[in-house]
Amino acid sequence: MTIDPDTLLNWRFPVIEQSYDERDAILYALGIGLGADPTDERQLRFLYEEGLVAFPTLALVLGHPGPWYRDPQTGIDWVRVVQGEQELRLHQPLRPRDRIVCRMRVTGVVDKGPGRPALVHWEREVSRRDTGEPLCTLSSTLVCRNDGGFGGADGPGRPRTAVPDRPAGTWCDLPTSPRAGLIYRLSGDRNPLHVDPKVARDAGFDRPILHGLCTLGVAAHAILRTFLDYRPERLVGLSGRFSAPMLPGETVRTYLWPEGDTVAFRCVSLDRDLTVIDGGLATLVGDVETVGTPA
Repeated sequence: MTIDPDTLLNWRFPVIEQSYDERDAILYALGIGLGADPTDERQLRFLYEEGLVAFPTLALVLGHPGPWYRDPQTGIDWVRVVQGEQELRLHQPLRPRDRIVCRMRVTGVVDKGPGRPALVHWEREVSRRDTGEPLCTLSSTLVCRNDGGFGGADGPGRPRTAVPDRPAGTWCDLPTSPRAGLIYRLSGDRNPLHVDPKVARDAGFDRPILHGLCTLGVAAHAILRTFLDYRPERLVGLSGRFSAPMLPGETVRTYLWPEGDTVAFRCVSLDRDLTVIDGGLATLVGDVETVGTPA
């Protein structure tokens, strides 16, 4: 099958009702690398049930429908799909335990032409089940690397953020565990690309790659560590473009450009000197107060 834009634009996602608790919040934080220094009490806020708070990018996995594009009716060659872009807007801080409702829709389908990718834009709205209060909005782009040329319309992508054309004000180095993909997938994204060597090879990679959203969580950790003293309520927006995959076990260097109530960022795999997230932007409550030294 090939992609039919109307089929995707009218794709009927189930409304997902989900309960999560302290164990889920802790497992997510472990998946993005919190606790590498188990004596850092600021990180333990996200890992220890006594006084637990939720890490803000836990929102990225709430109500996730899993690899819905594996359904043959989508026309997508799911083995060749990677995450292209992600935007998160937090309407209020997350609780470490809650019940949520998630509603989803495809918002756009772009045909980049024969031999090129198709882009599928989709959106999730997450709210509290009991009160209907909005919690977060998540906008994602799937890059369907083998699916261009189906006769659909080309068009502009999402507006892109560029990091400033000057040296970064500071940076933060954070390691990932060789087991990061195995842990992170337990928070909801069970795409075998991140665990099965054969699926990874079929997709054109030498080995399983790290989830792009896991790398984005590492970037959020760098921002909270460098500027916010691990106060999660001050991070209200995060976006980035995935330019190359991280490999589990590599170190992420996040270059940071603070200005007012925003921080532009770029993530690089130090092991391969390769940009893995570009055009990143974090939005804060209040201005950046201090620029930390490289960590």
